[in-house]
Amino acid sequence: MPDRKHAILVTGGNAGIGAAISQSLLEGGARVINVSRRMPDFTHERLQTIIGDLTDRADLTRICTEAAGLSITGFVHNAGVIRPAPFEAVKDDDLDHLVDLHLRAAIHIGQALLPGMKAVGKGRIVLISSRGALGLQGRTAYAATKAGMIGMARTWALELAGHGITVNVVSPGPIETDMFHELIPDGSERKRNVAASIPVGRVGTPEDVAAAVRFFLGDDTGFITGQNLFVCGGASIGSITL
Repeated sequence: MPDRKHAILVTGGNAGIGAAISQSLLEGGARVINVSRRMPDFTHERLQTIIGDLTDRADLTRICTEAAGLSITGFVHNAGVIRPAPFEAVKDDDLDHLVDLHLRAAIHIGQALLPGMKAVGKGRIVLISSRGALGLQGRTAYAATKAGMIGMARTWALELAGHGITVNVVSPGPIETDMFHELIPDGSERKRNVAASIPVGRVGTPEDVAAAVRFFLGDDTGFITGQNLFVCGGASIGSITL
């Protein structure tokens, strides 16, 4: 875990998986900079929130400018949405939105934080992709942009390794969040079918993902970079039914 002089920026750190990541890091003693459209429903003396919309170009520029001056050496790009649609119904607006959120925001924030990381000779970047990057029905735009995050991270890992900066990916499978339940209602037969299709026999929790993120952010993981860790209960080595 980075020391308290340096902060970890978490996009979408106010809810769902992002909230679990933020809270886990705070419990570990880190300073956390949350970037989200709404305030989190929890507070902490080491938690700071920057309100903004990462898909709005002007907002993104403002967020990057503010973040660049906050001594941040850890960056977790967690913010994401699904916008499901079958192939024949995929819309440009949805594709553009997911490119802006999953890829462009990661690039711009990463670029803003790089000078600070290089100056201290260390940094940890973790991108939250998805098991869906392997392909999933109704997820054309989502799978494309989440797969793009993996390729992007591997490229950054090669370019930044000499500066003491590691770049890794965590790819969750089905996780119990509000976003998951918007598509698959809690207590439904469909949810039971999803759980049954996962080798470990259950849907994951935000805390499952937070544990993996915390691992990659550690000071003792400097020899691990360019990796993609599936947190999916084994769904990445079999099939999954949604």
